[in-house]
Amino acid sequence: MPAIDSQLAIWGLGLLGLLVGSFLNVVIHRLPRMLERRWADECAALRDESPAEAAPYDLTRPASTCPACGHAIRWFENIPVLSFLCLRGRCSACAAPISWRYPAIELACATLFAALAWRYGATLYTLALCGYSAAVLALAAIDWDTTLLPDDITLPLLWAGLVVSAVGWSPLPWADAFWGAVVGYLSLWSIYWLFKLLTGKEGMGYGDFKLLAAIGAWLGWQALLPVILVASISGTVVGLALKWRSELREGGYVPFGPFLALGALAVPLYPALVQWLLP
Repeated sequence: MPAIDSQLAIWGLGLLGLLVGSFLNVVIHRLPRMLERRWADECAALRDESPAEAAPYDLTRPASTCPACGHAIRWFENIPVLSFLCLRGRCSACAAPISWRYPAIELACATLFAALAWRYGATLYTLALCGYSAAVLALAAIDWDTTLLPDDITLPLLWAGLVVSAVGWSPLPWADAFWGAVVGYLSLWSIYWLFKLLTGKEGMGYGDFKLLAAIGAWLGWQALLPVILVASISGTVVGLALKWRSELREGGYVPFGPFLALGALAVPLYPALVQWLLP
């Protein structure tokens, strides 16, 4: 049984995870649209055109509204999980359904934070891993929706893993973190080019290389093989299930990022999962 301070850490970080998960929903929805605007402005600049005028759009502006009727979401309608249950999954103004994924992301983030507290206790490393897990969770959802793994998240995540190891917050030696990043990037980069030379097609995107590099920086080169095994097996199972249900996207592909994320989250929590299942 965990000590009292560990119990407080578990509940405290679980609550923090609910709040962070609510913010992740904003990131997942808005960041791809922010990138599209940025790319459109860059294309306009290359054509010596003025960028299109548009209202400010970022992670804080405009305020959240119902996509169906434009109803401004009030603070008490935005409490993680609880508001969704009280509203019975529908907008209070027009009764349009609210996606189940909003509370799912909040609960997933809360569960991850609490599990990390259970596994590693009340430490700076636990807090760092919570940030890592939140970023990986956001990347998984964005990639599933858009097949994008934004540099705005993958690159800071990579550098953060190296820094956390360098300053001594992580038990992972800095050399293992460094080589984890190098091997993570080069392994998928090599597979990408081998597949392209053999088939003439692109089997994955560069974002996958950067994500695995970031995972290697956080977990070390030793964790890369288990991460890739979890990703490959889970991706194959989901891909076959989607094919059987005729739900594959146009081109018959499945984004690889969400399954890399699954491996990236499962590997550091594996001892905690075993302890919970087999106390």
